[in-house]
Amino acid sequence: MMSPCTRIGSPAPPDPPGVLGAWLCQDPAMPLCQGGVCFDLSRMDTIAELSLEDFSVTVEPGVTRKALNSHLRGTGLWFPVDPGADASLCGMAATGASGTNAVRYGTMRPNVLNLRVVLPDGRLLHTAGPGRQARKRAAGYDLTSLFVGSEGTLGFLTQATLRLHPLPEATAATIASFPGVGAAVACTVQVLQAAVPVARIEFLDEVMADACGRYSGMGLPVAATLLLELHGSRNSLAEQQRQTEEIVRLNGGSGLAWAEEPEERGRLWAMRHNAWYAALALRPGCQGYSTDVCVPISRLPSVVVETKQDLQDSGLTGPMVGHVGDGNFHCILIFDTQDPEEAERVHAFTQRLGRRALAAGGTCTGEHGVGLGKRALLLEELGQEGLDTLRSIKAALDPHNLMNPGKVL
Repeated sequence: MMSPCTRIGSPAPPDPPGVLGAWLCQDPAMPLCQGGVCFDLSRMDTIAELSLEDFSVTVEPGVTRKALNSHLRGTGLWFPVDPGADASLCGMAATGASGTNAVRYGTMRPNVLNLRVVLPDGRLLHTAGPGRQARKRAAGYDLTSLFVGSEGTLGFLTQATLRLHPLPEATAATIASFPGVGAAVACTVQVLQAAVPVARIEFLDEVMADACGRYSGMGLPVAATLLLELHGSRNSLAEQQRQTEEIVRLNGGSGLAWAEEPEERGRLWAMRHNAWYAALALRPGCQGYSTDVCVPISRLPSVVVETKQDLQDSGLTGPMVGHVGDGNFHCILIFDTQDPEEAERVHAFTQRLGRRALAAGGTCTGEHGVGLGKRALLLEELGQEGLDTLRSIKAALDPHNLMNPGKVL
């Protein structure tokens, strides 16, 4: 199908439910800025190969995260990258997805071993070579990493070989409330510095905690909040819990009560994953716009506090939530799309947030991608030489600019 598109010069972005199925506010596949042909790969849903001994699996683009983990039930293995939505795995690769478990298990990039890609001219590329699934390699350029996070601009991902992980023997999760945003984020930094092997450490500001508590019926305190989860053996978990409790108390935290049963933990993380809907419920009838940045851990407390002040000074409804163990946080901005002045304040805030992250040595987006909205910030982040290099790669692989034209570059 790509060959006719090449001959007639028609753009060919992959459809979000197929290749680009990860949950993103700036969905790289939508809208189609220059028209074209949209490909739906959702019915390519075969789990092609599973190797328990090699801790790897090969999937087609219609296989979702939950479907894969359901298939793995009883094997002692799982795929831990969890962006919240039941996203397609090739979509998660195309968008460089991350999520709550990334602090322990990494983002999609280190968890993708090989990709089968249909290039814009119809050729088939195996980024690590046909059938290869080595855990590490030093043979030539890292083509797999080039396509992970490419946002549909370089080719169709039609198969992905992924790294699997052993299920932890024991798991415990808890919620801790803090006197302020600074204390909660400082606690995060100290937990990481103490080498506690935390699997998830999620931040909610007091607005988000109140919204999530009311939406889920869990009734959280209206305070800056951390949600933590620990994975390990039963013996090691007790020591991790003791260390975590001590650090939380040192930062003025309270309310620790560990949930170890799957049902209890499921309710806690369902509350977190419904943060988008909880935020929308703050202003019924309004729309949401989610933006994210990522900064070095050492700069996280000051950047979060400055951002919180900026939200208040701007008069915006923007609850904050983040995967703070990675230095990554999000603002979910709820605004009236019929109010041009408020929409302009939202846009100005997102630009300031991106530049604040860049000034702190971070990136304008840790998860959501560039899409259309952050192209100017990408230039500021990479510089002209960096952007020109990306354009050269794009031109070499897609000289007719067929793949998701207008996005990223």
